Order: sequence, then structure tokens, then C-alpha cells
Amino acid sequence: MKRKSFLSKINNWIIYLLLTAAVAGVVIASVILIDYLRKEEIKRIELFATAMKYQQEEIIEDPMTLDLLLQISKTNNTIPVIVTDKNKKPIGVDFQKNIPENVQKDPKKMLTLLRKMESSYKPIELQMPDGNNQYVFYTNSNLLNNLRYTPYILGLLVVAYISFSFWFLRTIKKTDEGYVWAGLAKETAHQIGTPLSSMIGWIEILRMENENSEGVREIENDINRLKTISERFSKIGSVPELNDLNINETLQQNFDYLKSRISTKVRFMLILPHQNVLIPHNRILLSWVIENIVKNAVDAMKGEGRLEIELYEKNKYIIVDFKDSGSGMTNFQARNAFKAGYSTKRRGWGLGLSLAKRVIKEYHNGDIKIAHTEVGKGTTFRIQMKNS
Repeated sequence: MKRKSFLSKINNWIIYLLLTAAVAGVVIASVILIDYLRKEEIKRIELFATAMKYQQEEIIEDPMTLDLLLQISKTNNTIPVIVTDKNKKPIGVDFQKNIPENVQKDPKKMLTLLRKMESSYKPIELQMPDGNNQYVFYTNSNLLNNLRYTPYILGLLVVAYISFSFWFLRTIKKTDEGYVWAGLAKETAHQIGTPLSSMIGWIEILRMENENSEGVREIENDINRLKTISERFSKIGSVPELNDLNINETLQQNFDYLKSRISTKVRFMLILPHQNVLIPHNRILLSWVIENIVKNAVDAMKGEGRLEIELYEKNKYIIVDFKDSGSGMTNFQARNAFKAGYSTKRRGWGLGLSLAKRVIKEYHNGDIKIAHTEVGKGTTFRIQMKNS
């Protein structure tokens, strides 16, 4: 079981690494693409600035060349541009491209925009023959600004998609496991029922021969116990009937039964409140949970130590604590204790605590957890159910 858990943990890490690599790949590819687009915009602006310079110098007489320069200056329909004089004051509306009208009419907003442009990119200086140099201020287009967030959005979408896929598959797996456990439990109850009926008949025959036989009484007790076990299994997978019963009695009955069957070296104690505590529960299923926890505690103590069951109320909740002085658990063991198939025992199937959790959470709308554990000092299991 430990090897299986170790391999499962490695598989989980591989999945996490693949997920991280996929997200990182998407983000890096998007960043590279955006950086390429940014450099292309810079080239366009440099070409635009060159065209403007030659247009203003009027040293080119070829009409076709002038027309080409004019077309270049007109092709910029996305990148915001402001041309200023050598004092960095806007020359005029004709030398502004893709600037919102409300900004053009407001000197303060224009100045703010110029400062923002200068902080983003160094303005291009146009060397003019008369010495009145000009500056071309520019910044990213709206499209490029919006694309800056694309890598993070894509990364989140990929994470969301893969996470949803894992959640969906895990839910299906848990549902299938639930059906498997329920089917297994019902089949076990059915298989037990056949020889049990025969044994009940034979015990009646034996009683007629010797009614006061101690052996007959012990066999009858074991048969009744088998009937209880069969009832427990038959209720898995179906909605059990919950009745307002005194949980003190449920705990006392289980305490009395288990005390006579565990090692006398275990100091077994039950602490109950003086008043009755009524809470909706199924006595057969809850007894199964109690028995599982107690048997695990006795195994952890290796048949010698102190085991204490305490019932009390806290914040409108009924709490049942099972404190043992056993070997305790590591953090890894505590995290996996209620997982189906996980067991710290060589011959364990890892079903007891898993079914106990299902009984408490799904059938009694409560919770069962490890309240405290320390290696070498013991463990406290806690059942918590809401007080009606």
C-alpha cells in the first residue's frame, strides 16, 4: 500500500509538472509574439518619422517618391504619434496621429500623454536643415496594449480548462468507486445471509437438545453479531433511516461489547455527559464507525495502552473524541488515512476508515477527522455531528 501511495504521489507530481510546462509554454509563446509585434510597430514609426522628415525638407523632386512618402505617413492608423518642436511642444493637429479628440483639445491631457509616451519609448529626433529639430513621440497601439494581458488570460484559461478536466474525471472516478463499494457491500451482505440462515436453523436444533448449553449461547451471540454485520453491509449504498436516539446509549452499547473483546492491557474508558443527548443517527451504521476506529486504535497501540472515548457538546455540535496512546501518524499518513485503499498495515485493505468517513459525511451530514496526532504519542479521531 505504501508503494502504491508513493507511486501515486510521483504520478501527481508528473501531472503538475506537465501542467506547469503547458501553461509556461503558452505564456512564453504569447510573450514572444507580443514582443515581435512591438518591435514591428517601432520599425513602422521609424519609417513614418523618416517619411515626415523628407516631406518637410522638400528636397525630393520626384513625384513618385513624394507620393510614396505621403502614403507611408498615411498608413499609420493605429499607433498614437505626436510631433513636437525642439522645446517638445506639439506643432499642430496635422502632426498628430491617432490621438483622441478630447486629448487634442486639452493641453494638460496632451502634456500628460507626452510624458507617458516619453516614459515608454525614447522620442525620435528629426534633424532639420534650419536647426529647428523636431521630436516624434509615440507609444503602443491600443491593440498591442490589450495584447499585453493575453498571456496571463491564456494561462488562466489553460489552467481552468485542465483543472476542470481533472475535477470532472476525479468526480467520475469517485462516483464509480462509490458504486463499486456499494455493490461490494451489498454482495457481501447477500453472501453472508445464505449460510447465516442455515446457522440460525441449526442453532434452534442444538437448543432443543441442550437449551442451557454455554456453547449454544456463545454461538448464538456470534450469529447475532453476524446478523448485525450483514445489516451494516446491506445499508451501504442506500439511504439509511435516521432516528432521534440517545447517542449515550449507542456509545455505551458499543463500549460494553468492545471492552469484552479487546486486550485487558488496554485501559478502555468511556466519558459521557450526565444528561441524555438525542441526535438523529442510525445506530447500526454508527456502531460500525465506532468499532472501526476502536480497532484501529488498538492496533496502533499493539494491544497495550490507553483508549478513551469522550462525548461532549460544543457550539451546537455533538463531538465524540477517540484518544489513544498508540504510535501516532506522520503528516503523510494523516492526510491519506481516510482514502480508500490506503493502509499502514501490511494486511490491511484500507476500507475501514474510508467507509467510516462515508457513513458520517454522507449519511449523517457530519464530519470525521484526525483532530490531533503525534508520532510515538498517539492519535485523536473526532466525529462531529450537528445537534438538532
